[in-house]
Amino acid sequence: MSCNLMIRRALVAAVFLAVSAAAASLHAQRGGGGGRGGRGAGGGAEAQRDTTHGYAIKDQNIITHCARCHTRDSTGIMGRISYERKTPEGWETSIRRMVTLNGVKLEPAVARSILHYLSNEQGLAPSEVKAGRFEAERRMIEYRYTADAGTERTCRACHSMGRVITERRTREEWELLVATHRGLYPDVDFQAFRRGGPAPPDSAGAGQPMDGAIAHLARVFPLRTADWNAWSASMRAPHLEGTWLLSGTEAGRGAFYGRVTVTRTPGTDDEFTTKATYRYAKDGKVVTRDGKTIVYTGFQWRGRSSEGGAKAEDSWREVMFVEPGWQEMSGRWFKGGYDEFGMDVSLVRLGANPVLAGVSQHALRTASRDQELTVFGGNLPKAAQAPALDLGPGIHVDRVVRSTPDSITVRVSIDSAAVVGARDLFVGGASLRGGLVVYDKISRIKVTPLAGLARVGGANFPKQFQQFEAIAYHNGPDGKPDTDDDLELGPVDVSWALDEYGVTYDDDDLKFVGAIDQRGLFTPNLDGPNPKRSGNRNNIGDVWVVATYHTGDKVARSLTARAQLVVTVPLYVRWNPSANPPAVQP
Repeated sequence: MSCNLMIRRALVAAVFLAVSAAAASLHAQRGGGGGRGGRGAGGGAEAQRDTTHGYAIKDQNIITHCARCHTRDSTGIMGRISYERKTPEGWETSIRRMVTLNGVKLEPAVARSILHYLSNEQGLAPSEVKAGRFEAERRMIEYRYTADAGTERTCRACHSMGRVITERRTREEWELLVATHRGLYPDVDFQAFRRGGPAPPDSAGAGQPMDGAIAHLARVFPLRTADWNAWSASMRAPHLEGTWLLSGTEAGRGAFYGRVTVTRTPGTDDEFTTKATYRYAKDGKVVTRDGKTIVYTGFQWRGRSSEGGAKAEDSWREVMFVEPGWQEMSGRWFKGGYDEFGMDVSLVRLGANPVLAGVSQHALRTASRDQELTVFGGNLPKAAQAPALDLGPGIHVDRVVRSTPDSITVRVSIDSAAVVGARDLFVGGASLRGGLVVYDKISRIKVTPLAGLARVGGANFPKQFQQFEAIAYHNGPDGKPDTDDDLELGPVDVSWALDEYGVTYDDDDLKFVGAIDQRGLFTPNLDGPNPKRSGNRNNIGDVWVVATYHTGDKVARSLTARAQLVVTVPLYVRWNPSANPPAVQP
């Protein structure tokens, strides 16, 4: 190990020990399990004392491995740990930090046990997770926290607000969290925590940005809440055994439908094995995945699954949320090492009654004849006849091609005078609201995402890919684009290309950033300086992603749309460096 690295680790450890010592000192001053308070992180005036009582820690693994730094009093209250509530991912991050920076020695089974205890005993209620569930699902979205602009600016300077709004702490704990940030990442003072330059004229007594953030977070996200009190009083291991109807979409591949069988792992309350079998509507490919799952806090599904024979590193992570009543759940499945690859999923428990999940072709054009359409679901009539399917006004079922309990394939015709708009489906006593839409022309297409992000890599750091789709629209009854009556017709096949995004003179980004295939998947170029590029620059830059759709109308015409793509540097710092965490997923 190099001398510089040893010094850096020693400094980091010293900072953490100092923060922990400060927490222990404050804990002792407050009488252990009593109320907690303290001065603001910016050294401001004494804040109003927080008398919130912490949660007693009863888990022997935590007591054995954590009490050296987190003092435990006679009532079971442990410094810092007793005054926080988080998602499983939040607790996992804390455990990893203790192992990495403070030298805590934990066997994997012990780490999982600690995570399991803290996630259940000091977790979050469903209502508390809802706004920030995108963080655990690893969604690339532009989330805006509107409750306090100053707090958003302070926190989003370095990471997603999802990390913040999925935690609950006492005021002192929010203060100590800020102190930890300042100790480990000193640049935060210049990036967001403190003002640069002279104070604005109207800021007398306002303190630093971090002081405002602490005050807001302590008020809006306190340790104890009515929602958590109600949920934890009724919380229990969910009964999810049985067969579930699966439906979802994957960018670049379209909709898929199938079933998931859930079996409880013997000797456990909240661990399950799964087998998912589903078929893509577009190309008919069938996929089977075997998985294992833990359900934390009675509703937070965290699983891992893979196709038969796949390597462990190729497994997909499953993050879903079980709705109260244990009849529905939804979320996202994604690759652990490449979060940008994933699919949205919904599951509905199958009982004795028929259920509809979706159709192979969401949009049907007027004046069409003999179109094949497959309706997907569960418990459908095994020998369905045409009269059993009601697809709405103007759509006629000519004949049934084949019928199984999971799908019914039919041939349909659509009247030339059929009214443009959505149709509800009724099949065998089951219904699907807005399952079909009738249109007479495609008015425009839109590329999603409108602003894409990719990262060069492949030599020293992993690449980050970007998948694009082209979505067709009808302008609706008013004939105007981007209004409330527009009809989304779904993804369409287009020709993909890249075009120069002119931001600098003699821009050559198009030659070096990467390439897009005809499925809309952009693959960035290699990281590192490129001697073939002017100035020996890296392969980064801005380009347009252009989609061209040929309508097939009698009068041939093409529709085009474009989105911006930023190809930037590798992700040098990852908040959670492991692609496949061993604790959250089984």
